[in-house]
Amino acid sequence: MTSAAIRAMQKRLFRQSVRFVAPLEGHVRGLLLGWTVVVALICLARMMFPATPAYGLSSMLVLFVPHMLILASPFLAYWSANTLFPRGTDFAQPEIRLARVGRWCPLDALAARDHPAFGPVGVMASLLLGMLLNLPVRTAEFMTGVPAMTGSSPMWGQMIYFAMATDLIVMNFLYTLCFFMALRRMPFFPRMLLLAWGVDVASQTLIARYVSGAPHLPAEVAAAIAPLLESNLQKAFISIIVWMPYLILSERVNVTYRWRQPA
Repeated sequence: MTSAAIRAMQKRLFRQSVRFVAPLEGHVRGLLLGWTVVVALICLARMMFPATPAYGLSSMLVLFVPHMLILASPFLAYWSANTLFPRGTDFAQPEIRLARVGRWCPLDALAARDHPAFGPVGVMASLLLGMLLNLPVRTAEFMTGVPAMTGSSPMWGQMIYFAMATDLIVMNFLYTLCFFMALRRMPFFPRMLLLAWGVDVASQTLIARYVSGAPHLPAEVAAAIAPLLESNLQKAFISIIVWMPYLILSERVNVTYRWRQPA
């Protein structure tokens, strides 16, 4: 009874993952529209009530440009995905294989597609969902933790604002791009996700060093920024620890993205 119940639960979870992944590509525009409405309203509210008033065009641009790039970052990733790896296209495997752990037999494109483990479903659906949720979570942390600055703000405030906004823009772009690579079965997806994790970890370290050198940085401000950087680092390390073994050893990942099956 226990084995039968476990198998039934596995089948149910698998069907749910298929129902989640299958319509994602068709719902992308709706998701982007929802993102635009919500984030645009938040950005508008922040620009209407910045930490310091804006005096002149240059001071206003300091406030305006980062918020617009935050809003546009998923669209830039979607445009890049459509340009570099359009939907429904099969892509050649990389010539140099980096994941060499385990014993594998190569498959051609047709054999990989016919394999029962082909496709970004099952446990892979959880990774897709995690990358998708990363955008609103990190954006919400930025909007609540980093005040909107103008050109009249203290230099340390502008440094924190630009550093954290740049980190958010770059990571939203990279994680959205990884999402589309995974969804469209792009062979370079595992490498791109590894690169995104590396950039994420390096970015938090560089921001900590950059902000610590800001002139006249108040101690209470530094103490308030530290938890946000630590939270981003923790999320990146947890993702690496949880998903790295899966990306290397999973039969589904190897069949879908590397066109090989266990020997």
